Parts: sequence; structure tokens; C-alpha cells
Amino acid sequence: MTAPLENITVVEVDNWMAAPSTGAILADLGARVIKIEPVEGDPMRDTGRSPKVENDDLKNYDLQFDVDNRGKQSVCINLTDPAGVSLVHKMCVSADIFMCNLLSQRQEKYRFDPATLLEVNPKLVHATLTGYGTSGPEAWRPGYDVTAFFGRSGLYDAMREGSDGIVPMARPAQGDHTTGLALLGAILAALRLAEKTGEGQIVETSLFETAVWTQATDYATSSVDLAPVRQRARNQMFLPTANRYPCGDGKWVVFNMPEASAWPKFCKAIGRGSWVDEERFVDPKSRFRLMHEIVPMVDEALSAKTRDEWGEIFDAAGLIWGPVLGLHEVPEDSQAEAINLFPTLDHETLGQYRTVNIPMRFQSADVKPRSRSPLLGEHTYNVLQDFGVSDSEIESLTQQGVIAQFSQEE
Repeated sequence: MTAPLENITVVEVDNWMAAPSTGAILADLGARVIKIEPVEGDPMRDTGRSPKVENDDLKNYDLQFDVDNRGKQSVCINLTDPAGVSLVHKMCVSADIFMCNLLSQRQEKYRFDPATLLEVNPKLVHATLTGYGTSGPEAWRPGYDVTAFFGRSGLYDAMREGSDGIVPMARPAQGDHTTGLALLGAILAALRLAEKTGEGQIVETSLFETAVWTQATDYATSSVDLAPVRQRARNQMFLPTANRYPCGDGKWVVFNMPEASAWPKFCKAIGRGSWVDEERFVDPKSRFRLMHEIVPMVDEALSAKTRDEWGEIFDAAGLIWGPVLGLHEVPEDSQAEAINLFPTLDHETLGQYRTVNIPMRFQSADVKPRSRSPLLGEHTYNVLQDFGVSDSEIESLTQQGVIAQFSQEE
């Protein structure tokens, strides 16, 4: 089978998780992705949570860096030296994509801005991912997913449990990986356009605007009326059949059945069929007014069984529900296994380990995680040779501190 992006070359100047996650997907799709790193490396290296396993080697392996950098080649270049910048320009001459997470002023400082690189290669796709965009009063501001994606976009506020609820805290890189998908979409469309027109393309996205798009249903109205969104606690939800509840083992379930016809099925499934005939619960408006009573009543009913026991009952009754799984439960979920959500990679010294698949599957194309993430500077010399840098130039650049290649021991 052929990989969709076979023979596509990507030069990547970025760090942390958002833009690197795009590079990892491009590598899974078959592109050659060259990650440019400073001598000290991407600051994300060796900062991930260690897995709680017996294998000491795997315990010390940064799986969280690996998932966003698998399948890439690492080239160490000192970009504060003009000779280092020239090396990146040399790569861009024949590359298809240049991607970065640099703010505009830093792009201009290192001569990686669109105008400069499109002079180097008029057919290049230049892609940028930032916190807030490359124009406007906040373009100068660095942004992480918790600040730009969850904070400024209104997402954290909308997720609070009622108006008095505290601001929640997201798990690492949720906004980064979502924005990485947005950048991927822009890059693929730009590639198609560059191929069609023969002209280079400039695309960008940001954590801020991607987060707004994830809330487009709310913003379709809020952008017009500017009315605050009401944060709804469980007893303020519109429908008891579109709410979440704890079960007898402390694990939770969530329902989403907005149709009025769902109420009788719901009541009978949880063993409270008598509620269907109670006058006070006669219609959706009545039930909404009494949510403060209904929620504890449902909690009490569900306390009689475990989440998994209820699950069999809900399925038999035809309810639309889902278990609220813990992160530790998902890798062993039967559906996750069926769609190969956690494939294995082979490491030459660690053996096999699980990684996370990208959220797309192809029936007749070679798309998969291809190899582990690179060691820092692992491919510097080979990559530069591929781009026409002679052995004598490589030796001189190494001695000058412009480039570096490290052995595994280092």
C-alpha cells in the first residue's frame, strides 16, 4: 500500500506539543518530517510522566514526547548563528512544507517568515501555529493550551459546574492536539492548492480560534446576542434524560436523549416506572422545574447497581448512554481495541510499547505510526548530507558549534 504523503518533505521548527503533534500525523501519513532542534533540545524532552511499569528502561522513556514526535528525524542546528539559518533555508529549497510555532517577530528574526521562505522556494507551504494568531493586539503573546485554548476562548468558564463552580483544569495538551488537527487540515488543503496552482501558500491557525470553533454551536448565538452562557449544574440541566449520574460503585454514566419520548424508557430502565404516571412529571417543562428533586431521586435509583451492571440494562432498554471511563480504563475498552486505538511500536532496545493512533483510518493506504521518536540530533549528519552538505562542511559546522549530532550514550 502507498502512504498518502509519500515523497512529501516537511521541515519543522517547533517545540512542546501543538505543532509537533501535526508533524507526528504527517509522519504517520508517510511524509518525511525533519525536526529542527537547538543543541539543548525541545524543552518537552524528558518532562513527561513516567509510566508505572516494571521495565526500568521503559519507565525512563518519555512516552509523552514520543507520541508527538514519532517517525521524525532530529537535526540539531544553532539558529542563533546565521550559518544555521542558512542550513534550514537550504532544506526549504526542496521541501514541500515548512511549519513552525514561532511568533511573527521570531520568524522575522530567524528569517523564517513567509516572505523570506517563499523567495527561497516559491512553491512552499508555510504553516504557523501560535496561541492567538500572527496579527492583532495579542499576536505578541505566547500561549499554551490552558491559557489560549481553554482560558481566553471561554471554554473553561462554560465548563464550570454551575455559576458558582470553580474553573476546571484540563488534562495535558487537549487543546494542543485539537489545534494540531486544525493545522493539519490547513496544510493538506494548502498542499492541494500549491499543487494545483504551482504557487506557494501561507496558512496558520491558533489555539484561541480553534477553541472557539469547538464551541461554534454556542458561539453561533452568543456572537449575535452577547448574552452570557449559563453554566449548568446537574440540577439545572434541561432534561433528566440528558444528564450524568453516579452509580453504586462510584463510577458515572452520562445520557443524551433529548426526545420527550425517552422519559418513559428511562424511568422503566432504572426501575422507576411509576414516575411515568406522576402528574408532577407530566411534561418536559414540569420535569425541568423539578430537576432539583429528580436528580437525587435518579442518584438513589442508580446506587443499587454498578456502572457495568447498569450498562447491560441500558443497552437492553435501548437507551443512549455512555460510561464515564477513567483514562486507565480506555486502553482496555473493547471498542478501542477493535479500532486499534492504541497500536504498538517496536523499539530496538525497549521492545514493544503502546502509542496512540491518529483519529483517522484508511482502508487502502499505508497510514500508521512508523517508528519511535528520534534521539536529540540523531539524524543531523545524514539529513544534511541528503540536502547536499559535504562531509568537510559538516565537520567545519560541527567544530563551529553550528550543528551537533549526539550518540545514544550522550
